[in-house]
Amino acid sequence: MIPRILFKNIKAKVGGGKAIIIIGPRQVGKTTLILNELEGIDYQFFNGDDPTVRNILDTPNTAQIKSLIGNNKVVFIDEAQRINGIGLTLKIITDQFKDVQLWISGSSAFDLSQELNEPLTGRKWEYNLFPISWEELENHEGYLVAEQQLENRLVYGFYPDVINHPGSEVEVLKNLVDSYLYKDILAYADIRKPELLEKLVQALALQVGSEVNYNELAQLIGVDRNTIERYIDILEKGFVVFKLRSYSTNIRNEIKKSRKIYFYDNGLRNTIIGNFNPIDLRQDKGALWENFLVAERLKQNAYKMTLAKPYFWRTTQQQEVDYVEDKAQKIYGFEFKWNPKKKAKLPKTFTQKYKAESMIVNRENFREFVML
Repeated sequence: MIPRILFKNIKAKVGGGKAIIIIGPRQVGKTTLILNELEGIDYQFFNGDDPTVRNILDTPNTAQIKSLIGNNKVVFIDEAQRINGIGLTLKIITDQFKDVQLWISGSSAFDLSQELNEPLTGRKWEYNLFPISWEELENHEGYLVAEQQLENRLVYGFYPDVINHPGSEVEVLKNLVDSYLYKDILAYADIRKPELLEKLVQALALQVGSEVNYNELAQLIGVDRNTIERYIDILEKGFVVFKLRSYSTNIRNEIKKSRKIYFYDNGLRNTIIGNFNPIDLRQDKGALWENFLVAERLKQNAYKMTLAKPYFWRTTQQQEVDYVEDKAQKIYGFEFKWNPKKKAKLPKTFTQKYKAESMIVNRENFREFVML
């Protein structure tokens, strides 16, 4: 098991009287993380993927819950989003069985966050877990071995099974996409035309690093703009993609309402477009580099609770900054270049207006950006 940064944060919350909730994509290690913490401890386990478990935990009363828990002081509910009315069930456990430590995992935010927010207000610690981060990989493998893997990680990504099965990366990723992306998401979201979702995902995969125009996507796929917005929202809640919005204040020519869309994992993105060519043979190496860096920064900011707000910046004159952070009311701008020899600098319009600190992130210095 590759040790996870999140583990230290979670461990400090055990026994504090609140439920501990871990949400993230399937196959990123949520269950493994929790089971590692529970090693050597007696606990009651419920798997939300099991239809019998779903029936049992669908709106039980206090007496029924007591009989299910028994004398256990720890309860772990895996894939909780699959259980109807799970929020009220968890509220009963936290309110009526105060000496019970409740652990919950969920593979999507389709219903789980909304269902848990009101019933568990003030009764939970909630965390997101993502694919393995660069820092976690380096801590586990060592600097040299991790460095030697960089180009493979840009192509195959950071899912634990992918890292743990060198030589079988493509097979692992195809299984992941087939079993999760197009089955779980379609089932949760009640999508009637899966071929449209597949077209959208492929279009987004080919536009990584570019501004996404919803009207153009709607025309390309043959649906209306509202459908595009709904499907992208579904992909966000399913931890497939995430958005960056444009940064602007009052400069007249700043683009104010645009967005870029990135994938949580390069391997997932490359599986969708069916391209596992090495970096040196690819036309999209810049997009892969940018997606990797932005996703890694997202992991770090989440795990280390920096409260940094991420954006990109662009003007109508095509001046741009790949990545912007607003952190404690200080602005930082970053430009991404794979080749260290390629010269670049941020536009003076941006750095002077916002008194921004700037950095060019390349192959040689990227660790400073992805390991806060």
